[in-house]
Amino acid sequence: MKINDLILRVDQLIAMGQLVLDTRRRDGYAEWVDSGEMVGFRSASLSFIERVYGAEQSHYKEYANTTTGAHPDDAERGLAILRAIKSEISGGWLFTVKGLVASELFADFIGMAEHLLASGYKDPAAVIVGGVLEEHLRQLCLNNTIKIEEQKNEKLIPLKADRLNSELVKASIYSKLDQKMVTAWLDLRNKAAHGKYDEYNENQVQQLVQSVTEFIARVSIH
Repeated sequence: MKINDLILRVDQLIAMGQLVLDTRRRDGYAEWVDSGEMVGFRSASLSFIERVYGAEQSHYKEYANTTTGAHPDDAERGLAILRAIKSEISGGWLFTVKGLVASELFADFIGMAEHLLASGYKDPAAVIVGGVLEEHLRQLCLNNTIKIEEQKNEKLIPLKADRLNSELVKASIYSKLDQKMVTAWLDLRNKAAHGKYDEYNENQVQQLVQSVTEFIARVSIH
């Protein structure tokens, strides 16, 4: 989904919220909105926020906690959060923040892999670095609005790393030469993950750590 598509979806949700407010009714001092319309608006908004930010992010939690009723204030709070989200996406802040957080996490895991390798544990080091690489591919896809899931049997299934690698090259995020190197790195990770420890050596894992670190720095997500 492209940034313009994200903004369009936010605008659609904001329009839903406005329709909810149009159902406002008053009985004496009490005010309410149509509960069915409010539930639909809340559900659609939470689904969108979770897909974009994740369920642990503050926007999701704030929306979930402050729109539990069927009162005009609930709809207005939901609309305020959606407008803030639209501002973030339009300004590019969404992907910048994700990139910074991911970079810090990657550095921690790379450091862990280097420590394991220095201690003679090449196999877990290879698995960790391979995991960092796969997550970097996933973040690159998100940053460049390339899908990371596909629908199968009414379920969203994550795309495998090789498929992400291919899609990133198709989108010209990096070169075909990079694609070949990423494929080789993923292959080494898979060997480590499946216990084929005699099919690679410590020097190859050292090269893997160095190469993946350089690749992440060169093909950045922010």
